[in-house]
Amino acid sequence: MTTLLRSGDAGYDQELAGFQTAVSRRPDVIMAAASAADVVEAVRYAAEHDLPIAVHSTGHGVGVPFEGGVLVTTHHMTGIRIDDGIARVDAGVRWGAVIEAAAEHGLAPLSGSFPGVGVVGYTLGGGFSLLGRKYGLAADQVTAIEVVTADGELRRATPDTEQDLFWALRGGRDNFGIVTALEFRLVPVTRLYGGSLQFGTGSLATVLRAWRDWAAEMPREMTSSLGMVPMPDLPMVPEPLRGQHVAQIRIAYLGDAAEGERLVAPLRAAAEPLGDTLAEIPFTESGKIANEPPFPHGYRADNVTVSELDDTMLDAILDHAGPDAPVPTVVLLDLLGGALSEPPEHPGVGWDRDAAFTVRALSVVDDASIAEINSAHGKLFDALKPKSTGKLLTFVYGESGAAEEASKVYSPGDLRRLAEVKAAVDPANRFRLTHNVEPAPDAG
Repeated sequence: MTTLLRSGDAGYDQELAGFQTAVSRRPDVIMAAASAADVVEAVRYAAEHDLPIAVHSTGHGVGVPFEGGVLVTTHHMTGIRIDDGIARVDAGVRWGAVIEAAAEHGLAPLSGSFPGVGVVGYTLGGGFSLLGRKYGLAADQVTAIEVVTADGELRRATPDTEQDLFWALRGGRDNFGIVTALEFRLVPVTRLYGGSLQFGTGSLATVLRAWRDWAAEMPREMTSSLGMVPMPDLPMVPEPLRGQHVAQIRIAYLGDAAEGERLVAPLRAAAEPLGDTLAEIPFTESGKIANEPPFPHGYRADNVTVSELDDTMLDAILDHAGPDAPVPTVVLLDLLGGALSEPPEHPGVGWDRDAAFTVRALSVVDDASIAEINSAHGKLFDALKPKSTGKLLTFVYGESGAAEEASKVYSPGDLRRLAEVKAAVDPANRFRLTHNVEPAPDAG
């Protein structure tokens, strides 16, 4: 049986809590699921009471505030099974657990920079991996999805069964039901050459240009990003980085350490590093590459994909998100290309395979108001608009217009097809407490 909690009940706030603390949600009922049968019960309860329904596991990607309705939490569902190179994970599993389990088989998942992120939400958003330029999106490796749709039925979507639903879930996320389990291929990786180079405030402009130029020559075995991070002047920050606006170049290279050293030599020569953690590491330590904060906090984030990063764009990034910006902002530039640009056998929806880079901006809500953050991010992305090719829903976090985001992320053709799938599996739009795709009114 699911655990049913209402506001004021002991455990309600604890069950509601997640990694993202800036988005207000107060459901009428929280259903803490421990199994697929519990999820079925929760969805049928929402239908019987004519309530909207949403889901979260770790709560990293929460984007839409709401009051009322039903929230299903899945973090109690933690089963993992690996058989013949395929992982089957329940809805509450985090990447760290999969990384450890896969390593016992000499394999690795297409996980991201932070092992504490939930597998299902990450993958349904596309899944931008540390190994992405070699192996593509995490969503491209999915072989089956078990999902409870609005009719309260547990379905199994694969490339051969429930094909439209299989397509829509991988990019359309929680618009179509609550996923209870995923199955996906693992890759033969046990070690990589990885870590980061960190440079100080005075080197930002030089390092940005050096990384951009260097990235153009990299093989697909090299996945890299550059973070611009304002470090507080606090004792918890290592002395060389304290109070600096740091440029952090992140490296994940699938090759031997000697070749990795040769490839990154131009970056080391671009300016004097304040920190250098590059080394050959087991994939089980891949979370140390970005070394992202593990504690819950409130944040607002947005992104664009771009066809290039010319000098004018880099100047705009420095102006709007650098040391003198009015709102402290973390910017992440991700190198795309390689397998990320190649359509897989069974593509999902919403990933821009023509883009060369993503530009992501994230600001902590405690440091500024939502209005100030939205204004600052808006100015940055307006400056990048001439070379923008789109945006990715997987990197939109915090309060934002739900319907508006869907129309910005998906092409008109994809949005139409998503709306038709929505009409088929959720005609009452019960799963609307998200970046919502509304059912097509004329479907069928």
